[in-house]
Amino acid sequence: MKSDLIHLQVMWTRLLAIVEEQAQTLIRTAFSVSTREGGDVSAGVFDAEGRMLAQAVTGTPGHINSMAMAVPHFVKRFPVTEMREGDVFLTNDPWQGTGHLHDFTFVTPTFLNGKVVAFFACTSHVVDIGGVGFSPEGRSVYHEGLRLPIMRFADQGKTNEWLIEIVRNNVRESTQVVGDMYALAACNGNAVKSLAGLMNEYKIDGLDAVREYIFENTRQAMLDAFAPLPKARASNTMRTDGFDKPVDLACSVSIEDERIVVDFDGTSPVSDFGINCPLCYTAAYASFAVKCVVAPKVPNNSASLDMIVVTAPENTIVNAPFPCAVAVRSVVGHLVPDVVFGCMHALLPGRAPAEGAGSLWGVKAGAGHGLTPVSSGVQTSFMMMSLHSGGMGARSSCDGLSATPFPSGVKNIPVEVTEAITPLVIWKKELRQDSGGIGQYRGGLGQTMVVGSREDAPFAILATFDRINNAPRGRDAGGDGANGVLRLSSGKHLQPKGRQVIPAGERVILDMPGGGGFGAPSQRPLALIEADLQRSLITWDAAVTAYGVSRNAHGELVRAA
Repeated sequence: MKSDLIHLQVMWTRLLAIVEEQAQTLIRTAFSVSTREGGDVSAGVFDAEGRMLAQAVTGTPGHINSMAMAVPHFVKRFPVTEMREGDVFLTNDPWQGTGHLHDFTFVTPTFLNGKVVAFFACTSHVVDIGGVGFSPEGRSVYHEGLRLPIMRFADQGKTNEWLIEIVRNNVRESTQVVGDMYALAACNGNAVKSLAGLMNEYKIDGLDAVREYIFENTRQAMLDAFAPLPKARASNTMRTDGFDKPVDLACSVSIEDERIVVDFDGTSPVSDFGINCPLCYTAAYASFAVKCVVAPKVPNNSASLDMIVVTAPENTIVNAPFPCAVAVRSVVGHLVPDVVFGCMHALLPGRAPAEGAGSLWGVKAGAGHGLTPVSSGVQTSFMMMSLHSGGMGARSSCDGLSATPFPSGVKNIPVEVTEAITPLVIWKKELRQDSGGIGQYRGGLGQTMVVGSREDAPFAILATFDRINNAPRGRDAGGDGANGVLRLSSGKHLQPKGRQVIPAGERVILDMPGGGGFGAPSQRPLALIEADLQRSLITWDAAVTAYGVSRNAHGELVRAA
């Protein structure tokens, strides 16, 4: 019996290694910068019924948790009896995939002895899918680009060339997008081979025993995490910038014996613009927030995700039905954890961080027909996305991380990469002094970026920024983080969302928001204030005003009497 348990644990660990290799294969073979450099992907292995057994460490919660809900749609559309070895399936349908058209989800069955024993699935964000571009200006999903239903990418190993041609002729960056599609198929293919090798090594013809071992242990770990929690309910609200008007996110969290229920009743209705969030994406980030607080070390699979129930009334901005515009669903989705954290803090004080920048401040830019006016000079047509972020909120025991994408988990894109593949120049990229909220623990700093073009021609930015009108809030007397600012070098302020043309010779300045502080500023240790001053994270004037400090005759930092 003990030997069997050891073998099951080894196989579970091997599955984790296989899906991590799967994700790394995708990253190393991808064409787009967001995948290759930013890791904006997910990868996982599923049983023959479409339940997630294991996920790669590399990837984003929005992709992996929504992909966990996507695979059953594939199995429903193509029953396993209709699948053949060499089949590869895909979709970018927002309601059956991961929330918007820019994400392709690929699913590949694993056959052993002529029978489907598992599925591998992966997702990545592509640089373009046609339509209005990666912008919230579309009024319905039909404006936002090419929508592919669940269908075959490959039929018994033969690629659907007509599908490739349809994609190639409907996107601006066809080489990158088609290259990414092949990378998605390839990473699944490698994982299929690895799993077949594992099963042959252990002389098993199915994953039933491994699945039950994974799910039983995961469920018990979740129950153990729930046991000491108060069986109570708490609510929270948070205002965000929205597009044409503010958006209110309302949330309640109820802790029960064997599940936690997150409900978004009271949230603003759907928007006329592409900031709407399908429920799959909302649930992905709400579940992530709960697990961060309650069970961060419990493996992420269908057993743990099933114990966190997320509901929202239809036609709210967090449960937008077809055919709502959803291109920039991440703006709202990335703010979902902060409103959930507010509930969790009320239920479990000290475990949840203060609010942070949340939504990414990625530079989405392009030039060419339909994006910029016709230029009399030389102008390179391009479409690109470079991922960057403001600061995280402080926690109850330490400062927030600066310029760190949270909750998405993607990486900042090196400026050299952006400059190598586009005409853009990043003239400045530095931490934004004094942007972290004050407190016993300081919020993470945002960053400032200055972006221009080396060509004497305009370029467009597709702005998807938030926290400009509504700053990240501090917690337990901590100060708010700094608001974000979007402006031109000439001083003109730009709109936080939508396509805007940057005139030739101008530069656009992005001042990214900082995270909120945690705890009373009077409780911040002098050593931490001194360290912030020495590293130029805060100015002397800010230290005096926020923390009431001065220097004595020996130059030592002291609190003013």
